[in-house]
Amino acid sequence: MVEHRTENAGVPSSSLGLGTRTTILLISRCPPYPAHLGDRLILWHLARELHKRGISIDLLALYDRADDPQHIDKYRPYFRHIRLIPEPPRSNLSYLRRLLLPGARFANRPESSFCPPLWGAIAECLRHNKYDLAHCFGSFTVYEYLPLFAHLPKLITPYESHSLYLRSAAQQGNLLARIRLPLARRYEQFMFSPYDRTVLISDVDAAMLRDLQPGLRVAVIPNGVDLAQFRPTASDRDRNSLVFVGNFAYAPNQDAARLLIERLLPAVRAKLPAARLQLVGANPPDWLRELANEHIEVTGRVADVAPYLSRAALFVCPLRIGAGMKNKVLEALAMGVPVVATPLSVDGIAARHQESAWIAPVDQLAAAAIRLLQDEALRVKLSQNGRQLIEARYTWARTADAYARLYAEICAAR
Repeated sequence: MVEHRTENAGVPSSSLGLGTRTTILLISRCPPYPAHLGDRLILWHLARELHKRGISIDLLALYDRADDPQHIDKYRPYFRHIRLIPEPPRSNLSYLRRLLLPGARFANRPESSFCPPLWGAIAECLRHNKYDLAHCFGSFTVYEYLPLFAHLPKLITPYESHSLYLRSAAQQGNLLARIRLPLARRYEQFMFSPYDRTVLISDVDAAMLRDLQPGLRVAVIPNGVDLAQFRPTASDRDRNSLVFVGNFAYAPNQDAARLLIERLLPAVRAKLPAARLQLVGANPPDWLRELANEHIEVTGRVADVAPYLSRAALFVCPLRIGAGMKNKVLEALAMGVPVVATPLSVDGIAARHQESAWIAPVDQLAAAAIRLLQDEALRVKLSQNGRQLIEARYTWARTADAYARLYAEICAAR
């Protein structure tokens, strides 16, 4: 267990309906860094923006990467108190027990929880501090500690619906996802109901949870983009370059890479032989690295994806498995690179077909990429409109303001 304390001072938050000394207990399934990972990205930017608004946060976070404790200095300024706790393994039997025994669904003592040290850390924070609100970030790993802070206003951000993710995987023939789907649906029918709000990042995920539990109090707060980091540049684009960005340890990104290599790129090069593909991101498996050639570049981890987006003619996103909002698509739109994507890739993003992005099924993406590579005026239109969409609707400041208003609403209702 790793623990740090810091002093937190910022701009008063009273203008957002919160007291000037609002203090939150944040219980998270992960720490806020490295910020290139999707769930950690939200925590990183949300904590930084809330700190600017004068909101104090005590962070209790599970971690599963050996180097996580080494990164605390990266986000220390945004928290009053930080404690990292190693995430223990969880058995299938422990999940099944919670499904079969309603009395075991929420932990009432340390030894009945997935992680007794986290239980103890929460209890200690509550003994020694006064909090205005408890915020859980995650789902299966953190939801069950609610009995400890049931007296407080509380919300939970599961980030996405796991049932929605499994359903998309099952539709692509994943047998394990098909087996797990009914179990995940049963969990999502009870996990979030005691919370004052359940926050999703897309309307599609929210609809799934409302379908599973019609009375659930749901709020949708989308992700944002760091507009300073992701902004169009004056450099010329390579008119033959297609790019896709992702962490290739993630199965949906591997599926997308295989589609790009085996189906999309050959179809595009049959019409435009100079076309090339860049697959940018960490953890490419060996099979993916072995497919690199003069037309396919597999970069591995890069320090910054923005330069790759700034040079590409098109960002092509053929995702067919997943849930939540795709940060990679938000960042591509912010960079002004024309986006060609499946409908699932733009779930939760207010992109309009042929206006701010080209949205089509997987089997039509190659034809769309060919058309756009041959039509500069259309690329310019999508580029400009995509950037304008991000500036208008998807900034981290807007995300933090939405959370601050929700905090105030929940506290006022109590």
